[in-house]
Amino acid sequence: MRTDHQQHTTCLVSACLVGLCTRYDGQSKASAECRRLLRGLDWIPVCPEQLGGLPTPRPAAELVGGDGTAVLDDRARVVDRLGRDVSHAFILGARQVLLIARARNASLALLKAKSPSCGCGGHGVLGVTAALLRKEGITCREI
Repeated sequence: MRTDHQQHTTCLVSACLVGLCTRYDGQSKASAECRRLLRGLDWIPVCPEQLGGLPTPRPAAELVGGDGTAVLDDRARVVDRLGRDVSHAFILGARQVLLIARARNASLALLKAKSPSCGCGGHGVLGVTAALLRKEGITCREI
């Protein structure tokens, strides 16, 4: 039985969800549900924070003053645990992910819940990358 998301040919996926150690703490967040959803799809692992030039590991960061849409509109910031504004890196990473999506004609993204980059809003966090992908018409689902 095919589920709704399987109509998409190419899917972006948060790299940490497929077992790559890309999270801020240098760990992965491998998800059996994510791997199951990816079966039969052409998928591309991405880490917006790494693509934006941030190291791994790196200090945890959070959205301050709004969500990912507000960061893209320069009305909010992403600030790391040390108090540094890392908004530029988050925006750059989101733009890099969008370039990959366009290059591969991706129409779906499976993204890490609660992430200031990848959260899709289901747990109260709409991240910078998820906001940009949605704005560009790419379906985002958080895991």
